[in-house]
Amino acid sequence: MKKAVPLEQAVAMIPEGATVMVGGFMGVGCPSRLINELVRQKRGRLTLISNDTARPGVGVGRLIDAGLVAKVIASHIGTNPETQRLMLAGDLDVELVPQGTLAERVRAGGFGLGGVLTPTGVGTLVAAGKQTAEVGGLTYLIETALKADFSLISAKRADYYGNLEYTLTARNFNPLMAMAAETTIAEAESIVPVGMIAPDSVVTPGVLVRVLVGKERAA
Repeated sequence: MKKAVPLEQAVAMIPEGATVMVGGFMGVGCPSRLINELVRQKRGRLTLISNDTARPGVGVGRLIDAGLVAKVIASHIGTNPETQRLMLAGDLDVELVPQGTLAERVRAGGFGLGGVLTPTGVGTLVAAGKQTAEVGGLTYLIETALKADFSLISAKRADYYGNLEYTLTARNFNPLMAMAAETTIAEAESIVPVGMIAPDSVVTPGVLVRVLVGKERAA
């Protein structure tokens, strides 16, 4: 059984310079309270692994606005002009990864694989400096696995074992990232007794969740 911990205590575990995976897609399925607390505690020099950097003031865009990110690994930054400005000024290291490749690299990290073979990016700038492999007469890029010190996950419901249930498109990167970090911190809209979430509805099993953050109580 897990006891939900205060938001401040959960984020205090994350040191300066940590590599952090954050679930979500343009703010949808994003652990907004964990992000806000990271900003409040000013945890800086982060390496951020996320699908995108959303928009200024939205989702992980708040980490960019606060100047807490040293490096971004994402599939695109086109919707966040602040990310683009920082990159062009040389103040932010950005590694762009095709979206499917990003998902597979995270999955590989969670499954204990060294990486994946993909034809995506062969013959383009994406392939610069990367190893290739010939399989069945075709050329593939060798894309290494992605892992993180912490993954910050958003779930619809959790139980006190840490089993997580997601809803609709909020599933996006959350289940993959929950597997690919040393410590997974899950933010749930509600925490229910064990047995309230049907087994078939559990997407992330509690064994993967180290820290559970419940919904804040009204003052």
